[in-house]
Amino acid sequence: MENKVSFYNTLTKKVERFIPNEEGKASMYTCGPTVYHYAHIGNLRSYIMEDLLEKTLRYVGYDVKRVMNITDVGHLSSDADTGEDKMLKGAKREHKTVMEIAKYYTDAFFADCAKLNIKTPDVVEPATNCISEFIHMIETLMQKEYAYESGGNIYFDTSKLGDYYVFSSQNEKELLVGVRDDVEEDANKRNKSDFVLWFTKSKFDDQELKWESPWGVGYPGWHIECSCISMKHLGEQMDIHCGGVDNIFPHHTNEIAQSEAYLGHKWCNYWFHVHHLTDKSGKMSKSKGDFLTVSLLESKGYDPIVYRFFCLQSHYRKPLEFSYEVLDNMSAAYDKLVKRVGTLDRTGTPDKEKMASYRAKFEAALCDDLNSSMAVTVLYDMLKDDMTEVTKYALAESFDEVLSLNLTTAHAIREAENKVDAGLKQYVLAKIEERTAAKKEKDFAKADAIRNELLEKGILLEDTREGVKWKKA
Repeated sequence: MENKVSFYNTLTKKVERFIPNEEGKASMYTCGPTVYHYAHIGNLRSYIMEDLLEKTLRYVGYDVKRVMNITDVGHLSSDADTGEDKMLKGAKREHKTVMEIAKYYTDAFFADCAKLNIKTPDVVEPATNCISEFIHMIETLMQKEYAYESGGNIYFDTSKLGDYYVFSSQNEKELLVGVRDDVEEDANKRNKSDFVLWFTKSKFDDQELKWESPWGVGYPGWHIECSCISMKHLGEQMDIHCGGVDNIFPHHTNEIAQSEAYLGHKWCNYWFHVHHLTDKSGKMSKSKGDFLTVSLLESKGYDPIVYRFFCLQSHYRKPLEFSYEVLDNMSAAYDKLVKRVGTLDRTGTPDKEKMASYRAKFEAALCDDLNSSMAVTVLYDMLKDDMTEVTKYALAESFDEVLSLNLTTAHAIREAENKVDAGLKQYVLAKIEERTAAKKEKDFAKADAIRNELLEKGILLEDTREGVKWKKA
């Protein structure tokens, strides 16, 4: 097949034409969530853009296999392998077991993904399923003398590599500063850049999840997980590895180091990274305390798909600043867009020439370093064009295979909801009038019964100086 897709490869620092290891197929790995808390919308921006890449590859004809891990053990509060395990931190916060926390927040993550039309990867593998694979890789690295034991832990020896800092031209000291400012130095390491492959009980006695290993009872380091899980499902040579820009160092740097030392050859050809979502205070982070989630957006009346629409208006390699003012504008634009598509006449036969012409423009935008804003512009240009409405509808349906904005379904669903809401409003106002009459007649038992009846239906009444107000509970 013709290789159409190009995108920025962080490894080579340039936009490259995608050429897979196997013609017509694309193997793709995504760093999954550490399931100790809800995903904030900054995390989800990365998953939206990775989803867009996958759907673009499928749209132009690739057979894609995408794998994602679930980090339910091993990710410490510092990316430099120090501090408390994030899963243990979540368990302590909520007085639950680590596995209860993992199950709850894994389910919550995929529920958020569903609301954003993010496709579930073909394979989703929790780290706790792969302990034997981690141990095997570490044993091999030790046999090859790329790893050593010190202070009860197993470390990867970065000094054995010719070029450890594969993603950057920065020197060692500059990169080390970029990890975390509050990192305590690990005296067990031979080199400052070495990282943990396996922790033992000698260092973390309160760790809930532990396994037998050749080096004692312990648990894996964070970085080993993605290497093993990707190889388990995608083999020894992978096409694309995805993640946020904060994964570049040290996580993805360490993945390459251990994977290529283990394999003895190049592991992954393309590295796709999505930039941060920010607000006026800077990068969004769970560590700030309150953070923006899909559920919070819903509670404020926003359709989660509006957030996806917002993300598609910006390039994945640029920081994107979030504000409610911008989201309000996006919401208004989205409402107009889905109404325009939803009211198109669908009778007749689409114009094949127009279909081919606009599909080519749409593909060209996406294949040019995943230019999602230009792809949306093609959609708007198409809707303005002088062609039959059935052709416009067919093209919107086609484009939505990638954009995933519910272009052909949202308007009908909203219309149905509005009819229900109109009927509900009429019912509630009648009940309020009936309750007011009962109170005038001093029949307070009846008035209370009406209030309770509405409450059972999810309607909350509030008596104010301006009269009775109601809302959905």
